[in-house]
Amino acid sequence: MSSGKGTLYGIGVGPGDPELLTVKAVRLLQAADVIAAPNSGGESRTALNIVKEYIEDKPVLLCPTPMTRDRETLNRAWEDNAQQICALLGQGKQIAFVTLGDPTVYSTYFYLHRRVLARGYRAEIVPGVPSFCAVAAKLGVPLCEGDERLLVVPASHGDLADSLDADANKVLMKAGRQLGTLKETLRQRGELEDASLVVNCGLPGEQVWPSFAQAEGDAGYFSLVLLRQGEQTEHRKAGETE
Repeated sequence: MSSGKGTLYGIGVGPGDPELLTVKAVRLLQAADVIAAPNSGGESRTALNIVKEYIEDKPVLLCPTPMTRDRETLNRAWEDNAQQICALLGQGKQIAFVTLGDPTVYSTYFYLHRRVLARGYRAEIVPGVPSFCAVAAKLGVPLCEGDERLLVVPASHGDLADSLDADANKVLMKAGRQLGTLKETLRQRGELEDASLVVNCGLPGEQVWPSFAQAEGDAGYFSLVLLRQGEQTEHRKAGETE
């Protein structure tokens, strides 16, 4: 690799609160020549809004990220994105690509990361606070204790029966479109009272429902349900002693 080439940094900016940015993330954002960000069209540029006070008037490259599961469409978009990024890296530009949460957790950033490396350029990952860690902190509960296990799945996966049957605390991410179905499923399983919901954690319009059963109103894409197995066990024990 030529020392004259720039580096792509995939920077996790956390779930929404700008104060959750790491010191390293802020340093690299301020040092970057270009800020890159995903652009899904109708979605607001959430990641850019989180870092806006640190990037000032730096040039911004918006990378189209089609909201589709069609592999050919996705591949074509990310090939185009990689081509633009690598052209800048070849000029010696340092590029900070901002992505919500952590780049290694259900992030589209890796579509770009792999392609940039394959073209012989440098790419590094800067971890960020995952949304489920911020949600647990907001609720004031642990994700897991002792020998408890933690299962993280996208609520959009489809049939969640095998995941819900697992002996583990569950994080159900991207639950917005599935909230109605998910609530009814948990109600039928007798687990609704043990679940919590947080919408837009750290973002404008944040909603915190310690009890999913009490949740009201509409919820968007950034909705996360936490179902703690430990809470279920405690409730069962309490019932046995009454």
